[in-house]
Amino acid sequence: MSFVDGVLARVPQPFRALALRHHELIKFAIVGGTTMIFDLAIFYSLSLTILEEKPVVAKVLSGILATVLSYILNREWSFKNRGGRERHHEALLFFTISGIGVLLAAAPLWIANNVFDIRASQENLTTLVVVDFVLNYIIGNLLQMVFRFWALRRFAFPDENVHIIDPDLADEAVEEEFGHS
Repeated sequence: MSFVDGVLARVPQPFRALALRHHELIKFAIVGGTTMIFDLAIFYSLSLTILEEKPVVAKVLSGILATVLSYILNREWSFKNRGGRERHHEALLFFTISGIGVLLAAAPLWIANNVFDIRASQENLTTLVVVDFVLNYIIGNLLQMVFRFWALRRFAFPDENVHIIDPDLADEAVEEEFGHS
């Protein structure tokens, strides 16, 4: 029994059916959490060292690297049962949508730094780290997450090949939908 099967077997039936009905959103959120940690590590590594005076550049670079990881994980896991597009077309749409998402995530930080000049008024490093976190990883990621989930499902990974799960057949559908062999 795989890890996911074991976890789903322990989930009470009403919640299991709900989880299966929204399995793409759950997988998308798990991928998002993973890439957020990846993005966060790169952003702070850059913004606290070589790009200390350029936090927006650090955010864009960390966002690009996290987007590459996100494509691989979303393509191979979150939306693996969707598609209908050729891989190069799907990748172009994914990276275009994700590029817009990176800009949406960086927008609050850009506004704070370039419109309100927040770095000039803050000398405490701890305050800057907290402000960067709130702007990047709470406000920015919420903006991009909503946009990306909608746009990826609509454009990059359309419904043509999606499999609908009947909650009454939830136990039988787990293996197929969660990609177990």
